[in-house]
Amino acid sequence: MKDLGQLIFTGISGISLTEEEAEFIEKENIGGIVLFAENFETPAQLAELINSIQKLRDEYPLYITVDHEGGRVCRFRKYFTQFPPMMEVASLGSPKLCYEVSAIMARELKACGINLNLAPVCDILTNDSNKVIGDRAFGRDPESVSKYVSSAIRGFQTEGIQACAKHFPGHGSTTKDSHFDLPYITKSLEELQKEEIQPFIKAIKSRVEFVMMAHLVVDAFDKERPCTLSPAAHEYLRNELKFSKLIISDDMQMKAITDNFSIEESAVMAINAGSDIIEYRDFENSKTALAGMKEALKTKKLKNSVVQDRAQRILTSKKNNLADYTPVYIPELEKKINSRQSQLFIEDLNKQLSQA
Repeated sequence: MKDLGQLIFTGISGISLTEEEAEFIEKENIGGIVLFAENFETPAQLAELINSIQKLRDEYPLYITVDHEGGRVCRFRKYFTQFPPMMEVASLGSPKLCYEVSAIMARELKACGINLNLAPVCDILTNDSNKVIGDRAFGRDPESVSKYVSSAIRGFQTEGIQACAKHFPGHGSTTKDSHFDLPYITKSLEELQKEEIQPFIKAIKSRVEFVMMAHLVVDAFDKERPCTLSPAAHEYLRNELKFSKLIISDDMQMKAITDNFSIEESAVMAINAGSDIIEYRDFENSKTALAGMKEALKTKKLKNSVVQDRAQRILTSKKNNLADYTPVYIPELEKKINSRQSQLFIEDLNKQLSQA
């Protein structure tokens, strides 16, 4: 099926595409690429890589995405403006400042050809032992987190970078890290609605384009399956919160998933549960997942109508948000990344933080 590959975002191995990666992306009509530190040396190299990826596009450009939150979650450590953790930014009490931080991030990412940022973090830090979220969160209560989430989304999307609210329905109260283990949340639905879910409601009202499903077992939705693989969690997001845009999984290679399910099995389960896009850090696992989905179509474990539903939502998003790709003009990049204006902004921000 021509559009099956649209349901996959894959990582790639290095600073340029291998022949095998290029063939896979083009032949299978892959929907998007997730970039990591190993894919980056300089802004010019990054732009050349993205230009080469977009040459392989079919009807619409690929989504090119990265985790660019500020603080410790930032794949591009050199050249780009480096921002403090979002909890520090929010501590200054200015949503306008948060908007400006996100707008600068967006302009720098867009200059290189990136069109989606896997941010903002909508988790509320309600457990000080939670190291995986920690200062990535905007705060410790739903009101303040919601306020800054909205500012961040507007900052990204106004500047042409689509945003992703993560990690639904909220990772802030856990102690386990889903990179290494499967966390459990035993709060009632009423408790979740009063607290964890509030920033996601605000994100949806702010017209966020993506929501990321977390690898958490949340008793209020499903006592056995993590939200990524749970129809009930997806149905709540779609039907109760009225989210009509794109649902993406967290990285399907995290141990919360791989310790409990095969790559092929979890891929099919996530799409059947309601995700539009499944994400893989490694190219080989993307190939395995796609092969598993093709086999599931043959055996009817995955229905053609489900794939068409997901693919149509992805293609509609691309049609609405991604103009036909114009290759990045590399000589202009130096003026757009970590500009003098951005440097002055970050100096002032750091000064405010030191005086707070």
